[in-house]
Amino acid sequence: MQAGKKNNSNIIVIKLKYMFIIIGLIIIIIGALMVMKTEVFLSVFGRIEFFDKYLGTEGGTRMGYKIIGLLIIFIGVLVMTNLIGGFIEWVFAPLLRFSQPQQ
Repeated sequence: MQAGKKNNSNIIVIKLKYMFIIIGLIIIIIGALMVMKTEVFLSVFGRIEFFDKYLGTEGGTRMGYKIIGLLIIFIGVLVMTNLIGGFIEWVFAPLLRFSQPQQ
């Protein structure tokens, strides 16, 4: 009976590994589309004044959409390789250090 339970848990772990890969690939594809089809995102969402102000005069919004797309691709790679948890811990470590009780 125990061997059956162990076999089922191994199947679940394997499915979770594939789930991370599939979700990561979907996120990467969304980011790649955002980088390649910037003009479509510009026509749908419009200009972003922050990007126009700080990244250039006329093409700032386009570059901003490309930067956001690259960040989405980076997050997708982290999800696909299952490193997203460690990255989030690393980013928030300075904040979490102060919330721990002092001894």
